Amino acid sequence: MHGKLHMRVRFDLKIFVCTWLVLLSVAVYSQISAAQSPLPGTSGIERQQIRAQLSPVSHTVLSSELGAIVSRIAVREAGTFRQGDVLLTLDCSLQQAQLRIAQAELASAEVVLAANVRLDQLNSVGKLDLDLARVAKDKAEAEVQMSQTLLAKCELIAPFSGRVAVQHVRERQYVQPGEPLLEIFDDSLLELEFIVPSHWLGWLEIGYGFEVSIDETGRVYPAKISRIGARADAVSQTVKVSATVDGENTELIAGMSGTVQVVTPSSASY
Repeated sequence: MHGKLHMRVRFDLKIFVCTWLVLLSVAVYSQISAAQSPLPGTSGIERQQIRAQLSPVSHTVLSSELGAIVSRIAVREAGTFRQGDVLLTLDCSLQQAQLRIAQAELASAEVVLAANVRLDQLNSVGKLDLDLARVAKDKAEAEVQMSQTLLAKCELIAPFSGRVAVQHVRERQYVQPGEPLLEIFDDSLLELEFIVPSHWLGWLEIGYGFEVSIDETGRVYPAKISRIGARADAVSQTVKVSATVDGENTELIAGMSGTVQVVTPSSASY
């Protein structure tokens, strides 16, 4: 009698466990279905959230074209500048001396050429001497131009207005040719960069509007697609997209990140 009772209890326990598992599966399935169903009032569309980062449209690293000592840094890290400003100056005493030598040689060549021209008018100089004098003058002019070109590289001129992101060197530091000096960017125009599924290319187009929530400011901004990558990644099946934030938003700076909220057709969702 005791054995039958024990078997009955085990049988009832199995029925309870199976029933509980079935009810749990139904509840989970219902939640998943509700989460995947379209939002109310958005028949046939879904809202996707993607991480994005603000990046400057124009940015570059200015490098040294000469081996010299940094004599002055006019704009330091985080500083602002205008297009055409001198950002950094190298000590080019040697190049200045070479320019003066080249200018003196040019003056000498011009005197010799002028004398030979006068002698040629008097038929007192050979054609070869006159041609050599002209060649010497042309060579001296080329030396002056080369020295002036080198001397112009002693100053780093801002190619656009913006800010200094990274200062790689200090004053009185010797730098080698090709060594990075300043990393700069234009903070007046920022772009959102993010990755989307490549199959969105069937409907995504330039000018498509959406919203982006920036973490650092806690605000939501309207934006529009400005560029779509020319190449999709075959492995991840994604493509890079760039967008511009509408309006003047001086509180936004490069490096901020946030969440892009794109309303997509349900057939284009992840």
